[in-house]
Amino acid sequence: MKELPTITSLINSFGKLPGVGVKSAERMAYAILSFSKEDQEEFSKAILAAGNKIHHCPICGLYTEDDKCEICSDMNRDHTTICVVSEPKDAIAIEKMNAFHGVYHVLGGLISLSKGIGCDSLHIDSLLMRVKEDKVKEVILATNPTLDGETTAMYVAKLLEGKGVTVTRLGYGLPMGSSLDYADSLTLSKAFEGRKKI
Repeated sequence: MKELPTITSLINSFGKLPGVGVKSAERMAYAILSFSKEDQEEFSKAILAAGNKIHHCPICGLYTEDDKCEICSDMNRDHTTICVVSEPKDAIAIEKMNAFHGVYHVLGGLISLSKGIGCDSLHIDSLLMRVKEDKVKEVILATNPTLDGETTAMYVAKLLEGKGVTVTRLGYGLPMGSSLDYADSLTLSKAFEGRKKI
């Protein structure tokens, strides 16, 4: 029995989501078919509304439905401290800590030679402009502890040299409850670099 073209199209659409394989996409597609018409319409409207209403903040690059995001609009935040992240979802993770009171800057990715992503593809120029215009005191580089994340952080740090701003990097190391023999060499080396006096 042939798969209906409409179902194939729906499966292919779900397959475009990150981390979704063919089997997961099929399950999602058939789940949608089992929805009531009202639920299908609500699901469809939610996707269209997200595409039509949500856009990047022109200042920092976070997602917003307004002219600028909630964080950039908040005058109680420390606008002299910028936390640089690769994607908006990274800022959301940091916000859940309720410990950071500065603002953000989204690069829109990471430098990756293997994927053909160079520094020109990222929002680095706008970061340098903000540092200059907003009299920024500290830039926290919060890219992932991967090869691409480290490369991007080192590149941005180099560009900020001599700009009168303190550049810091998130500390990385061993997670609580882990065993040394299970840690990879990069994690161990970062743990040694980030060691503190006790």
